[in-house]
Amino acid sequence: MSEAFPSDETSVEWVSKDIIRQIFNERGIFEKVKTGKLTIHVKRNSHPTNPPPAGEPVCTWSQIVYYYTQDGEPVAIVHQFLRPDGTIGASGLPDPKRIFLEGRIISTRTEKT
Repeated sequence: MSEAFPSDETSVEWVSKDIIRQIFNERGIFEKVKTGKLTIHVKRNSHPTNPPPAGEPVCTWSQIVYYYTQDGEPVAIVHQFLRPDGTIGASGLPDPKRIFLEGRIISTRTEKT
C-alpha cells in the first residue's frame, strides 16, 4: 500500500460537498469497502474536542481514512466519526474529502471555523 497519494494541487478539481458525495455514491466506493474490494488505512485517529460532536457518544473517534484498491492504488480519502460500537456516526456514512479518478483528483475544501 502506497502512502504517496497524488498531491499536485494544480490537478485538483475543487467541488462542493454535494458533488463529491454524489461521485462517491455513484461509484459505490463505500460499498466496495464494506465488501472488501477496497482496503483501508486509518491515517489519523483522535478524539474530537470535548464534548463529542452533537449526538455522538463519549469515546467516539474522529478519523481520516484512506481507501486503496487491492493493488495499492489510491481511491479516496474520507473523514468519519467511529463510535465505540464500531458504527459510523453523524450520517452513518463516511464524508468524502478527496477522490482519485482516471488522471483527476476531485476534492472539497475543509471549512475553517
